[in-house]
Amino acid sequence: MKGNYAAIGRKTASLALVMALLTGTLSGCGSEQNLKKIRLNEVAHSIFYAPQYVAIEKGYFKEEGIDLDLVNGSGADNTMTALLSGDADVGFMGSEASIYVYQEGAEDYVVNFAQLTQRAGNFLVSRSEEKDFQWADLKGKTVLGGREGGMPEMVFEYILKKNGLDPQADLDIVKNIDFGLTAEAFASGQGDYTVEFEPFAASLEKEGKGSVVASLGEASGMVPYTAYSVRKDYLQENKEMLIHFTRALQKGMDYVQSHTPEEIAQVIAPQFPETDEEALTTIVERYYGQETWKENLIFEEDSFELLQDILLDAGVLSERAPYEELVDTEIAAEVAQ
Repeated sequence: MKGNYAAIGRKTASLALVMALLTGTLSGCGSEQNLKKIRLNEVAHSIFYAPQYVAIEKGYFKEEGIDLDLVNGSGADNTMTALLSGDADVGFMGSEASIYVYQEGAEDYVVNFAQLTQRAGNFLVSRSEEKDFQWADLKGKTVLGGREGGMPEMVFEYILKKNGLDPQADLDIVKNIDFGLTAEAFASGQGDYTVEFEPFAASLEKEGKGSVVASLGEASGMVPYTAYSVRKDYLQENKEMLIHFTRALQKGMDYVQSHTPEEIAQVIAPQFPETDEEALTTIVERYYGQETWKENLIFEEDSFELLQDILLDAGVLSERAPYEELVDTEIAAEVAQ
């Protein structure tokens, strides 16, 4: 009988262990199920947006109760379309897109609630090192630029005008090469200079095909190059969740501001498996050095007006849009406290 009691005791203990493990597993699943899904459509998947990927890799969105579904929209037009159609909850793109939608008279227009980058992320690459480069050196030269009417090209032409150059008369800007293919065209011998985002600028340097001689981000000033936006109705109905979303981003930003480029590169490496660690660190260092990322995510009026200066100068905007209608600062300000 004593042996039977021992066997029963062992079975009871085993059952208790199984129930404990099962309960733990179920409670874990429950916590996952309680996460709020947010569909984020980004304009591109780029090292330029490092704080966002730090927030993902460090688990900050989950800490804030968010199950983030990240989709690469591959262009601002696609990202905005996804946002307006309801296929995305949050759009991450250049805020000029929100101005265009507003001026088209959309009733449920798009509102920017958090700014991530405060400088342009592209660089001017020459065929050789030019330690004393001046923008005036581009006179009479051929430069592989961006798409007509696109933000990279508008910023480039804005810089040229600031430095006394006429983009139409003083140099030849090639604008008919698809984004991402200009570096290849430059490497094959086309143009005297090319305007490149990363990782293309670093790749040209690594291959000995070019040398970065200027930062468009430094030359143009504090431009709100990318921001997070939502439809006006979504903002009103989901403000609390957007506070959690923005807090996760702020945690990513805080990490970036308090860690070295090497540490940042290590964290975001899983997001860019095609980029080796050395190149990734080089790119992060370049963005870090020009103060690409805003310490807080508050979209300030001065930067919004500078953006509109660029759009007006490029002729794509006929009148200014109201900052108070297209920017919400309450969320980012609350998170920054």
